[in-house]
Amino acid sequence: MTDTSSLFRPIKIKNLELPNRVVMAPMTRAFSPKGVPGKNVADYYARRAAADVGLIVTEGTLIRRKSAGENENYPLFWGEEPLAGWKTVVEDVHAAGGKIAPQIWHQGAARAEGSGHFPDENTDSPSGITFDGKQLNYTPTEEDIADMVSAYADAAADAKKLGFDSVEIHGAHGYLIDDFFWDKTNKRTDKYGGDLVGRTRFAQEVIQQVRKAVGDDTAIIFRWSQFKPYAYKDKLAHNPTELEPFLGALVDAGVDILHASQRRFWEPEFADIDGEKGLNLAGWCKKLTGKPVITVGSVCLDNDFLSTFGGQEATGESNIENLIERLERDEFDLVAVGRALLTDPDWATKVKEGRLEEFKPFDKDSLKTLF
Repeated sequence: MTDTSSLFRPIKIKNLELPNRVVMAPMTRAFSPKGVPGKNVADYYARRAAADVGLIVTEGTLIRRKSAGENENYPLFWGEEPLAGWKTVVEDVHAAGGKIAPQIWHQGAARAEGSGHFPDENTDSPSGITFDGKQLNYTPTEEDIADMVSAYADAAADAKKLGFDSVEIHGAHGYLIDDFFWDKTNKRTDKYGGDLVGRTRFAQEVIQQVRKAVGDDTAIIFRWSQFKPYAYKDKLAHNPTELEPFLGALVDAGVDILHASQRRFWEPEFADIDGEKGLNLAGWCKKLTGKPVITVGSVCLDNDFLSTFGGQEATGESNIENLIERLERDEFDLVAVGRALLTDPDWATKVKEGRLEEFKPFDKDSLKTLF
């Protein structure tokens, strides 16, 4: 039987004290009518906090830019009613013994125009174009961009007031911050454009303003990815030499924890450098920055998120030994679990107690309920 005790060692990062290394990955659920999370959302997160999940990272929550999201059931993170709903979530998670961070989010050019809570609003992007070259209704000025930065900081300030334990900034998967990173969507010639490091300017300003909002002792998590949902093999950085200054810019701005999103955690990020058993993306983040890192990607499933939605069922325990081996050699510090926890709120307890044979397989029908 696999010894999983290394997953249940405590860790402290700034004032974030966690009983173990298990993180609930952020997963969009769209169960918040008119943007207001109800008691069902609070129960959903508290149920997992009560079952040995060390840190809950919420689904993406929309900052106050009115084109931040494309679905009116995505939760807002501004306004009296939504924030009251999130306060209940925080209180219930804490009552269950858990810790929680909101993921603050803006979909950027990935948002379909004419959609979301405010369908008449123009879509925010760096350069007024989508990943496939479609021209949007406007190109933001530097003043517009300054307000986008402030909107992230406002969300972080509200998270602090509500009692959240940390905050995660969503900078991955082709959403707004990632749009600034990527040369296909960022064609700016001002201070927000340039080479890869130059294109981190927007993210740096967001991180710096979030730091001012939450104070020096609160851990800031930054989620990023090489892949995009529409360009799975593309990379921002093709080798560690390119990756190091990119990550350095984010860390220098104030990031405490890097959350490196991969489709499959066991895949080496630069196999041509260190082989098929080499470091994954989180591992390279830790090696190059020395910062704590979260790994994620099909944990305890035998296929990735995209394959599941192509109709393949994901079964439950195929890679736990690989995960533990990498954790024990300090390739990463924390492990984010998505679909396995979505289907089974008791996943972490089962791992802790060695009940791996009780894992429930994930199927896409699990997304139809909030349990």
